[in-house]
Amino acid sequence: MIAFNHPPFVGNELEYVKDAIEQLHISGDGKYTKLCSSWIEKRANVEKCLLTTSCTHALEMTAMLCDINPGDEVIMPSFTFCSTADAFVLRGGKVVFVDIRPDTMNMDETLVESAITEHTKAIIPVHYAGVSCEMDSILQIAKEHNLMVIEDAAQGMLSKYKGKQLGSIGDMGTYSFHETKNYSMGEGGAILLQDKKYIERAEIIREKGTNRSKFFRGEIDKYTWIAAGSSYLPSDMNAAYLYAQLNVADHIFENRMETWNYYYSELKEMANKGQIEIPVIPKECEHNAHIFWIKLRDLEERTKFIQYAKDYGVNVVYHYVPLHSSNAGRKYGKFHLKDTYTTKESERLVRLPLWYGMGKEKEKVIQLIHDFIKKVNLK
Repeated sequence: MIAFNHPPFVGNELEYVKDAIEQLHISGDGKYTKLCSSWIEKRANVEKCLLTTSCTHALEMTAMLCDINPGDEVIMPSFTFCSTADAFVLRGGKVVFVDIRPDTMNMDETLVESAITEHTKAIIPVHYAGVSCEMDSILQIAKEHNLMVIEDAAQGMLSKYKGKQLGSIGDMGTYSFHETKNYSMGEGGAILLQDKKYIERAEIIREKGTNRSKFFRGEIDKYTWIAAGSSYLPSDMNAAYLYAQLNVADHIFENRMETWNYYYSELKEMANKGQIEIPVIPKECEHNAHIFWIKLRDLEERTKFIQYAKDYGVNVVYHYVPLHSSNAGRKYGKFHLKDTYTTKESERLVRLPLWYGMGKEKEKVIQLIHDFIKKVNLK
């Protein structure tokens, strides 16, 4: 069976984890946590990066930093993981879902402004598959209505929009380092901050509501509980695993891109014939080869394809079930205007296997698609 995903492993992870243990500091903010944070700050050109235990927790921190209170509204797509909404629902926020664009599967920026009410507090663009939302429009709308922009760039590490790294464009950004991501620490994430005014409060929230970070920097002689917070620090051993990959981040990027480009070139003719659809990358976007998806005609054909692939020995998978159709989505949110594309397009989409170090497996995946489409067309 060709797996959908292999967690990235470059070879130095165990050496770095061993070194983290030998530092006698395996809890948060040790040697490797600092190395990872510094690497991301320089690469993304942000004022501060704080590693977290997950992207979910990074998003929760943004909700606290934005002072989301009961009744406040946040605008986001329904085609996303539940964590995007959970972070704000936990603070009593109400989610307003807007439809997506069928080309990128991202939030339709032309629908955002009409979703704004007197209760709106923030806009949450989700960069699906590491392809940026139309950020210029979103930022302009936010500026005109005095709203925060929080980028859910869980899938967007090293992707760019007009030359800027995703996660560094809005007021705050978040990354995921889950085992399914291009760069992984098993479970983990990061919050990226552009405005210095949020840094001290973010450190306090992340350190259980204490000023412990200032204590460790020698800025105060003791630390104490000063605000509401939680424990969002990952183990330094997890950070050590991640740092091994950051050291060869460009190599991982290029390797994944090679597979993505192979899929694209091999499937382009089928897409031109209208047999399938493949990703569209807007000219202002540089993606990171996180996901390669194809779209079949409808849910029925996708279901048949997934089973056909399983029988063939290839694990292909669908993605998000739109949040607004879930029990929690109906309870905590509402869909703005009409669901023209979110459900229809999500039911057609299937993701192909793609991981660092992929070899001839990708050829079998392409053969599978050709064989399936030929079989469909013969009927």
